[in-house]
Amino acid sequence: MTSFPAPVYANRLTKAQQLAVAAGTPLVITPGPDLAYLTGIVSESFERLTALVITEAGFGLVLPRLELAILKDSAVPGLSGAGVELTVRDWVDGDDPYALVLGLLSGASTVAVADAVPALHLVPLLDRGLGVQLASGVLRRLRMLKDEAEIEELRAAGAAIDRVHARVPEILRVGRTERAVADDIAAAIVEEGHTAAAFVIVGSGPHGADPHHEVSDRVIEQGDIVVVDIGGPLPSGYNSDCTRTYSMGEPAADLAEQYAVLERAQRASVDAVRPGATAEAIDAAGRDVLAAAGLGEYFLHRTGHGIGLSVHEEPYIVAGNDLPVEPGMAFSIEPGIYFSGLWGARIEDIVVVTEDGCAPVNTRPHGLTIL
Repeated sequence: MTSFPAPVYANRLTKAQQLAVAAGTPLVITPGPDLAYLTGIVSESFERLTALVITEAGFGLVLPRLELAILKDSAVPGLSGAGVELTVRDWVDGDDPYALVLGLLSGASTVAVADAVPALHLVPLLDRGLGVQLASGVLRRLRMLKDEAEIEELRAAGAAIDRVHARVPEILRVGRTERAVADDIAAAIVEEGHTAAAFVIVGSGPHGADPHHEVSDRVIEQGDIVVVDIGGPLPSGYNSDCTRTYSMGEPAADLAEQYAVLERAQRASVDAVRPGATAEAIDAAGRDVLAAAGLGEYFLHRTGHGIGLSVHEEPYIVAGNDLPVEPGMAFSIEPGIYFSGLWGARIEDIVVVTEDGCAPVNTRPHGLTIL
C-alpha cells in the first residue's frame, strides 16, 4: 500500500537507476522490502513471477494479469505525473514471464537481484544464461539513508511502541504465564496503531538469559527479572522495536548494580553515535563499559541493527563493521547482559543519526522498572 506521495517513489527509482548504471548492473526486484521501498507495492512472491526491472533505458514491471489490482494501491499510477515512466508487462498462465524480463533487460548479461528472490524465480533466470549478483550491493546505501518521510514514520512507530511499554505494568503480573502476558501485549501493540505484533519476547527469570526466547507457559514469579522486547509495523510498513526490563519486586543489591552498569553501557553507545563514527566504534563504546565492570562476557550479541521496512536491515552495529554512520541512518542500540540459568536484561532504543549526534525515537525511562 502506498505510504508516501508518488514523487517520493519517483525520486527513489531515479536514484536506484543512477546507482545501477554506475554499477553497470540492471536490477531485478521481486516482492519484498526493496519493491515496497521503490514503488509502494506490497505483495508476496508466489509461484507467479512479479519483478521490477531497472535499466539505464528505463523502468519495467512484469506481473501476472490477475495481480494488476495491486497497482491501484501503490505509487505506480502517479509515477508518470512525477516524471517516471514505468512500462507494465502483464502475463497470463501459460506465458513465459522470464522472457518478458529478458526483453526489458535488452541484452544485459548480468543482473542484480533482490536479496530474498525465491529460488523458484532465480533458477529460471540462471537457466537463461544471466549472471546474477545481489542488489544489496547497489541499493544498500539508498535503503540505509532514510529520507524525512521515513524518519517521521520511525518516530511514529517509536511513539506507538512506547505507549505499549507504558501499559506493560498493567499486564505483567506475578502468577501470570509468559504466554498470557505476551497475548495481552500483542493486543496492545495493535491497539496502539500497529497492524500486527511482529514479535513479542517475554523472558522471565532464567528465560531472560536467552536473548531470543519468545514466550512459554512458565509462570512469572516474585523476584523475577523480565525482559520485554516488542515491535511491529505501522500501516506504512515501517517498524518499531524496543526493549525494557522489569523486576517483579525489589531486586537484590548486586543485581541492581549490574543493571546500572548496563544502563551506562547503553548510554555510552548512544553518546558515541555521530556522523563519521564507525559502527564498530559505537559497538565498542558500550561493550567497553561492560568489560570494565567484569560483565563483558555476558554481552552475547551485536549492539544493534538497522530498521525500516524490515525489522533487521543494514547498518549492523557490530565489531568488524568499519562503516561510518551518516545522518539519516536509523538503528537500534541494545546491549544486554545474560546470566545462563538465572536472569538477563536488555535496554533497546531506536536512534536516528543527526548532523551532530543522534535522536532516539524511544523515550521511555531506561531504568529497571520495579513492579
